[in-house]
Amino acid sequence: MKQSPPDHLAGLPAQRRFDEREKALLAPYVTSTDGPVFVLTNLPEVIKGALFSRYSRSALGLRELLLKEFIDDPESAFKEIAGSPEETASGAQGAAATAADRYLAVEKAQGFYDRILDGYGDDSIGELGGAHLALEDVSMIATKVLEDARIGGSPLEKSTRYVSFAEPRQGEFLFYKEPTLLASPHRQRYLDTCRRLFETYRDLQEPLINFITGEVPRPENISEGAWKRSVRARALDALRGLLPAATLTNMGIFANGRFFETLLAGLRRQALSELQAIGGAARNELHKVIPSFIRRADPEHPHFDGFTGYENRLREHVASLAGRLAASGGEPPGAAERREVELIWHDPDAGRKVLAALAYPDHSGPLGLLQDSLLRMAPDERQEVFSKLGQARTNRRHKPPRAFELAFFSFDLLGDFGMYRDMHRHRMLTQQRQMLSTRHGFVTPEELPLAGLEGPYREVMEQAAETYEAIAADFPLQAQYVVPMAYRIRWHMHINLRALIWLVELRSSPQGHPAYRKMAQQMYHRVAEALPEFAPLFGFVDLEDYPLGRLGAEQRSEDKRSGK
Repeated sequence: MKQSPPDHLAGLPAQRRFDEREKALLAPYVTSTDGPVFVLTNLPEVIKGALFSRYSRSALGLRELLLKEFIDDPESAFKEIAGSPEETASGAQGAAATAADRYLAVEKAQGFYDRILDGYGDDSIGELGGAHLALEDVSMIATKVLEDARIGGSPLEKSTRYVSFAEPRQGEFLFYKEPTLLASPHRQRYLDTCRRLFETYRDLQEPLINFITGEVPRPENISEGAWKRSVRARALDALRGLLPAATLTNMGIFANGRFFETLLAGLRRQALSELQAIGGAARNELHKVIPSFIRRADPEHPHFDGFTGYENRLREHVASLAGRLAASGGEPPGAAERREVELIWHDPDAGRKVLAALAYPDHSGPLGLLQDSLLRMAPDERQEVFSKLGQARTNRRHKPPRAFELAFFSFDLLGDFGMYRDMHRHRMLTQQRQMLSTRHGFVTPEELPLAGLEGPYREVMEQAAETYEAIAADFPLQAQYVVPMAYRIRWHMHINLRALIWLVELRSSPQGHPAYRKMAQQMYHRVAEALPEFAPLFGFVDLEDYPLGRLGAEQRSEDKRSGK
């Protein structure tokens, strides 16, 4: 009698049946030896990447490939690299020894894996293997460069809202001791300014927490714990502007090999010594896990020299262009008075293009014909369509259709560096920033004057500006490290409507930092002014103001922990 497949396989094609020996060999490395859908387990990234590379050009299934070309091929060093799940679970000492053995095995078998990956000549092969990279004690300047490589990587950085940076380590505050500055006449001034910024950040925490506690009483329906965490978060939000860009933080990045190859090569070509050192250290660690995926980032590789030459030529041309523009008269009159959120470009015809793209999949005609047809649609009819599209969403996570990606907006933004760090984390857009400086002034959180704490804050900010100017005369790149996060930076953002709706609704939510909430709200207003028909699409933009924005989120978290 023929056996029926399990319920979860019903309706799926029958698979090649493996015998008991083959199942025993495969079982540690796949979640299913029977069904057509399964996940790889307990395999190092170098094997997974090479296995998937072969998969695209083989008539065999993935499990058959794993058996034939890896498990049973001595050249792959499969046993030495993959080991067995039992070895990994055997204890800390055994696991450490196994890790060292596996590293040596990867080194010896690298030629085998390089041949597989080189045999395809497709950069996308580098996306089939990845790694979790941890970077500790890197500056906030460095984190922005690490996050500039947007596609293929997912970074996560230590929060300035939930973690205080006031605790010293071995008697010293945690900020980057920039080697060029420490070897220069600016050494003591740089150290003294950074230390004073940290001291002020530390000394203002308790009085500001006490002030906010007195100003915002705990609502009856909010627990003591949620309220205290919200008060502390608001205080740390207000004081984070004191932290210099040299502040050391931690971040983790999960990414594919292609991302890491691009990142490492870029770090090696940076002018700042910290970034070069991070690039070298990251290469050494990633080489232990995914060596074949990052080999082109090595300075000895021909690709590295080619890209270095290209970047040098590009930098020379850009510097020449910038010099010509500066010589033509600098900033135009009134530039300094521009709004912090300036919509500098949009397509006036974006509404018609979006609606045509929306209807396109259900139509048989060309896109141009649909766009022409919409010229005959009355404005109030178009507005009704957009209103209904907005009403169809019942929560923020209901993302608009892909058709919304045909409308683009370009913003010129001016905000404090702390706010920029939050906005910069969005990846589905194009961003370019200017160098960090103290020349656009700093932001003073409204809580500090109300609490009578503005004096020490302003005093240390002005000291930082003086230190910056002194250092920038000799070392403009390195001078960025001493700039506190409250100082403004200018950047440009080019974004499509679909991504903009997500950004604005997310960053205007009550639990967001007040500074970027205001910026997100202004971005919405600029779009609504320019193209009113798009306003209903931002159904979950929050235009309200909140004294303790984190309060609701903290209470919900506490309710979950208590099982309510």
